[in-house]
Amino acid sequence: MQNDDDHQPAATGESAGDLKDSTSYSPTGNHPTHHWKRAIIGTPGLGDRSTVFFAALQMTRMPMTLTDPNQPDNPIVFANKAFLDLTGYEEHEILGRNCRFLQGAETDRDAVAELRAAIDAQEAIALELINYRRDGSSFWNAVFIAPVLGPDGELLYFFASQLNVTRRRESEQAFRQAQKMEAIGQLTAGLAHDFNNLLQVVSGNVDIVASQVEDERHQRLLNNAARAADRGSKLTRQLLAFARKTRLEPRTVDMNQLIHEFGDLLDNTVGAQIRLVTALERRLPAVHIDPTHLEMAILNVLLNARDAMPKGGTVTIATRLWKLNGDAPMHQLPEGDYVVLTIRDEGTGMADNVRRRATEPFFTTKGAERGTGLGLAMVHGFVQQSLGRLEIDSAPGEGTEIRMLFPVASAMTGAAPSTPAPKRDNGKGASGGSETILLVEDSDDVRALAQEQIAALGYRVVLAASGEEALERLKTETIDLLFTDIVMPGGMSGLELVEQFRETHPDTPVLMTTGYNEDLVADIPRGSNLDVIGKPYRREQLADRIRAALDRRTPGARRDVNPIAPAEG
Repeated sequence: MQNDDDHQPAATGESAGDLKDSTSYSPTGNHPTHHWKRAIIGTPGLGDRSTVFFAALQMTRMPMTLTDPNQPDNPIVFANKAFLDLTGYEEHEILGRNCRFLQGAETDRDAVAELRAAIDAQEAIALELINYRRDGSSFWNAVFIAPVLGPDGELLYFFASQLNVTRRRESEQAFRQAQKMEAIGQLTAGLAHDFNNLLQVVSGNVDIVASQVEDERHQRLLNNAARAADRGSKLTRQLLAFARKTRLEPRTVDMNQLIHEFGDLLDNTVGAQIRLVTALERRLPAVHIDPTHLEMAILNVLLNARDAMPKGGTVTIATRLWKLNGDAPMHQLPEGDYVVLTIRDEGTGMADNVRRRATEPFFTTKGAERGTGLGLAMVHGFVQQSLGRLEIDSAPGEGTEIRMLFPVASAMTGAAPSTPAPKRDNGKGASGGSETILLVEDSDDVRALAQEQIAALGYRVVLAASGEEALERLKTETIDLLFTDIVMPGGMSGLELVEQFRETHPDTPVLMTTGYNEDLVADIPRGSNLDVIGKPYRREQLADRIRAALDRRTPGARRDVNPIAPAEG
């Protein structure tokens, strides 16, 4: 049986195998070997729309158009239904118009020029550029354009296919940003470790000299040096928070209650020129987060909001429940229920290029005297470490909205919401003793300082510069406390030393210290005789921790000590 189309001239074409494709995406997933980059048709015209091929064009989900270069301005003469779905336009709004109506403010001019050059040369081209729908929303469009020729080689049409590749482009951008932030995090955490060791020597020696100097002027100078060391300590804590190297102590928290109790401090932070408004959703589920770090995150965002409104304005703090189901991938979170904390200001706002870099450490638009650029970096690290997500919406002149999404606390995390425990005043009432302490520290300066501080409290100090040397000391010494650094490069680490020490001295308390990566101790079984103090620590804080560790040898309730307590001025 003869096919009805057998009498029609067959269309031919030129393989696209050598087509230079500047995009990183292929709709077929393969290198082009079969499809054409130039078509030659035997029957020009669009009059016959009764064929199965025309029906296929209207049924496919691939947006397609034809333009007529023989008419002024190369207008669209055909657009299939998928193109209407992609762009949001109706057919009568498209036909007769040049495709440039899809372009907008963020469309790359170089990509447009490349596209026009290919059309002028009657060559095929594949590239990606930002286009705009009828409602003004943008999308990344993977465009393939190729010429359609008549039997005598004359140019009849340009064929174009489009594909919305926005999700893939955003995923690639998010992946690159994640890699960048991870690299920065590794670098900053390493710098924080070394910096904390230096600060330990500075602040420790300042404390010792300050206790021996009575001259008022010298005391003032030493106090200035101590405050500078404390600011440096705060800086390193922010770096570690950004790098997600801070040990969190999550509790089941009622966020609304925390904000209420935190209200007076928030008012004092923003100042009299700022109107602070709260809109807290009632019966909000609890979240499992570190309340102290949440307070720091709120304060950092409020400080940014205050600086963005030098003439005053309104800051709104709101909470609500979000149920992420089908839209969870858009937020890069698992499906489930989330408590959203939103802080919105009426400030100057941020351009897109600033917003994209807002969470990078040391990036700031405030100037050197007004900010370190670590506020949002710390918030970003804390929220991610809490299994949540930080989102920023901002535009110049329209203010900024910061959203922190935290997963709702499950039944596994505890029953009743709790409020932050009252902060202890480290060092108050701390006393010394006569016990023997094995001090293990690879840094000569830090070891000498710690020895002087501990000996001044009355303790007997046994020194070791490495884990191996500490094990040798234990063969001839009877000790009451092991005080060791965690990170000791070049040999046995503090963690390895503790593991071996606990095998032979299971009842002897251990106090560890580190200027980096406190979460390394997370996998070690935490007994009642194991504790960690972060560098740089003050003399009074060290005295308190040592005494608390030694007191745990006796029966009775353990004292409430924060495993990672930051040094306080």
